[in-house]
Amino acid sequence: MDPGHGLLEVRDLGFKPYAEALRLQRSTQQEVIGARNTDGPVGTLYLLEHDPPVITVSRRARAGDHLLATTEALMRAGVEVHETDRGGDITYHGPGQLVVYPILDLNRLGLRLHGYMRWLEARVMEVLEDFGIKGHRDDSATGVWVGGETLHNPCKICALGVRVSRWVSMHGLALNVDPDLSHFKLIVPCGLHGREVTSMRQLLGDLCPDMAQVKEAMIERFRSAVYVDSAA
Repeated sequence: MDPGHGLLEVRDLGFKPYAEALRLQRSTQQEVIGARNTDGPVGTLYLLEHDPPVITVSRRARAGDHLLATTEALMRAGVEVHETDRGGDITYHGPGQLVVYPILDLNRLGLRLHGYMRWLEARVMEVLEDFGIKGHRDDSATGVWVGGETLHNPCKICALGVRVSRWVSMHGLALNVDPDLSHFKLIVPCGLHGREVTSMRQLLGDLCPDMAQVKEAMIERFRSAVYVDSAA
């Protein structure tokens, strides 16, 4: 095994505007591509919360139609709108939501796009399990969902959207820890009509972990999976 095999750099960015984080992702993606034939790390994991809150709209046809709020309503809520080059549709990011941007060399992990999406979902489900929440996949919709006795219908707790260039990933996932859920009413989340969103706070109440605890769990799950998968 080479010295960098299985290593993952981790950076906690705290609160970061969307445009600034996007520039950082793009530059890091190029660095990982350029270091592909070296003994460097598999990639970099960025953890952050977006502030100011932001709605991101993909280039998918009619994704913009899923923005429900007027310009005035967005201004009152203090929510920005940005076009994004990730996959998926429309989503919301804001304080209280853990955003994770893995910039990973998928060749070294032996993954392609479909497998990588399932791999990300698995990491989120592991983190939720750490705090007593059972997450699951939905065959008709990417992301992680929860349901059960307290929820009549499955609700999305984590959205996913990625972009891959030369098999190095960017963008990633957004896990609702304790965000302002009312902001999701500004959009049709992920373009899925009639599907609700939830959060760890809504499910766990006073037992909800703080953001630092969720970050720690996410880092551990990513590091363990990257080490195992890159060593295979």
